[in-house]
Amino acid sequence: MLTEKPVYLDYNATTPVAPEVAEAMLPCLGPLFGNPSSPHAYGIEARQAVEKARGQVAALLGCSSKEVIFTSNGTEANNLALFGVAEACAGQGRQIITSAVEHPAILEPCKELARRGYEITIVPVDGYGLVNPADVADALRPDTLLVSIMHANNEVGTIQPITEIAAFAHAHGALVHTDAAQSTGKVAVNVDELEVDLLTIAGHKLYAPKGVGALYVRQGVCLAPFLRGGGQEGGRRASTENVLGIVGLGAACALVAEHLEEYAAHMRAMRDRLREGLERAIGDVRFNGHPTLCLPNTLSVSFRGLNATDILVELADTVAASAGAACHANEVSISPVLGAMGVPLDYARGTLRLSVGRTTTEAECDRAVEAIQRAVSTLRATG
Repeated sequence: MLTEKPVYLDYNATTPVAPEVAEAMLPCLGPLFGNPSSPHAYGIEARQAVEKARGQVAALLGCSSKEVIFTSNGTEANNLALFGVAEACAGQGRQIITSAVEHPAILEPCKELARRGYEITIVPVDGYGLVNPADVADALRPDTLLVSIMHANNEVGTIQPITEIAAFAHAHGALVHTDAAQSTGKVAVNVDELEVDLLTIAGHKLYAPKGVGALYVRQGVCLAPFLRGGGQEGGRRASTENVLGIVGLGAACALVAEHLEEYAAHMRAMRDRLREGLERAIGDVRFNGHPTLCLPNTLSVSFRGLNATDILVELADTVAASAGAACHANEVSISPVLGAMGVPLDYARGTLRLSVGRTTTEAECDRAVEAIQRAVSTLRATG
């Protein structure tokens, strides 16, 4: 029987709902139940709550409230950006540019767009997982509709040079989208500084509930609706608004706006403690991702000669983390991100993603290091 819960080091997968966010959402489970589209007092009250949250999201991103569309999650926001631009601007071009290290929420829609006749150009990354803006510039053509490059990678934490990429894209008349699901809440995300036309955020990555996200759409950008029905969200996202989730997302964004430097400093300290502890305790390890252009909370670490799934099995009662490789029978399928970065197979197959959060403690980091050291030693001794 477990005496204490495993150390949670999977905050890039999902975060708990912050207490302040839960408190803000409580009225939506009781008196604030109206339909925001209804003209009576109950609907007006719900509409006011939605618009307050829209303003909180806009304040964090540095945009107008009118430029924020609420969605059901980050995946939907990405789909709305890609399919919305492709459909609205189909007569202007057929090329979409993305990178080799994108989340499936970008790559899978791109595959579908390719089946519909669009040309998808995938630019490479270097050994740190970094896109070279010059590669994007070389790929641009007169018929480029959209460039979609993630702000920060969910596996290794590398932050992309979005501003430089956007400058090249805009010079060719292309729109720019960035998936900022992993970066929002950890580093500054300002749409004017990034110079993007569309930007995705996901609630459950920044201590809001699951089931809510948002897409920033710069004023004047044409976007076809992804869901068709009622006229909600300015006619660009039909469906009665998820007031509970939207209020939670707004509250979460307000927290970030007030405490970002504090959150980032704490996460960076905990991540560095993990890294230093692993370096001291275990030999033959490799850390993946850019050493400075990176999220403050993400640590991708590879253990040579081991399989990530075997390590996670050993850690099942002590540490909750994610694998960068999957084992199937006698084959090992490594992450496409690690493959694109050129991480040697002997390391890539033994990769873990450790991601800390706002409440991660030094004691938890030390417990995790001890547990990982034991697991690696056991596996190497028996392997």
